[in-house]
Amino acid sequence: MAMAAEGDNQETKPLKHGYTTGSCATAATQAALVALIVQEAQAEATIKLPIGIEVAFEIVRNEFSDTFAEAEVIKDGGDDPDATHGARIISRVSWMPEPGIVIDGGIGVGRVTKPGLPVPVGEAAINPVPRKMIRDAVAFVLGLFKLERGVKVVVSVPDGEEIAKKTLNGRLGILGGISILGTRGTVVPFSTAAYKASVVQAIRVAVKCGCDHLVLSTGGRSEKYGMEMYPELPEEAFIEMGDFVGFALLHCKKQGVRKVTLVGMMGKFSKVAQGVMMVHNKSAPVDFGFLAKVAEEAGVSAEQKAAILEANTAALVGDWMQEWGYGAFFERLCAYCCEEGLREVGGGMDLETVIISMKAVLLGQASR
Repeated sequence: MAMAAEGDNQETKPLKHGYTTGSCATAATQAALVALIVQEAQAEATIKLPIGIEVAFEIVRNEFSDTFAEAEVIKDGGDDPDATHGARIISRVSWMPEPGIVIDGGIGVGRVTKPGLPVPVGEAAINPVPRKMIRDAVAFVLGLFKLERGVKVVVSVPDGEEIAKKTLNGRLGILGGISILGTRGTVVPFSTAAYKASVVQAIRVAVKCGCDHLVLSTGGRSEKYGMEMYPELPEEAFIEMGDFVGFALLHCKKQGVRKVTLVGMMGKFSKVAQGVMMVHNKSAPVDFGFLAKVAEEAGVSAEQKAAILEANTAALVGDWMQEWGYGAFFERLCAYCCEEGLREVGGGMDLETVIISMKAVLLGQASR
């Protein structure tokens, strides 16, 4: 939550929720279909979101003819740092000679090329909930005007291919644009649920693509190191788990992954070694008593152990271990990470831990 710019007496404003690409596409579809039927431009469309609330969306452009209509909504991501914030979401509806509702993706909406996603290979990357929302909106409008006609809906995002470069779509096998997403209809700012869902999806895709050895990293630098370490593995095998170590390991176990390699740096993995499986900097403090114990096992002197107990960051302890020449410290820390990770999932897989420095130099490695 953002803090007030100055002064203790100013109230902190709550973070603003936004709306999903699925909600925007639904509102655009509804407006376009109404315009096609009544032959009149629509200024807004009110739809019911999956969470049960009704929301009015501004229609920034609405064009129509006797056979088709287009409506456009600008996506508002609220206070979430969403790559699709400000994107133009366009729906084009047209009549079909046969009854039914057909939903497809146009320019800037990706197409699924790998198994493991909730949409079959070959189809537009419009997820099940947005598809249902669009279908329900079409059925609602047709019912309102007592029409029984076939309708084709094509959702497009003019800048979608460029926006997709900022997402994991390419890794997941979604090519040519973004996905039309959303299960709630709203975007929760800084949602951990959204990130967790992307991790689960990435694991599922990797397994469906035949990967039985996955490399889970805490960030981009550690992922790059993992790729250099295992160049023979396909791209799908490398997954940024972020801070959700335990969560990612449990889903790997659930999906039957044979081996997992964890790659990260001293600060986060010093927590994993203690059994802390959510390693955000606010999740748990670094236990310097534990680090001193590991250092003692590696052979440090009493004076050095005392210094560790007074350290202020895990990274500093790591620097000292390098400077003092105690490589065994990192090997022990990696071994603890493996043991705690396997304890978290109840065994049943091979687990490897790799700790690297901020400059991507190998500090320690262990397998269990």
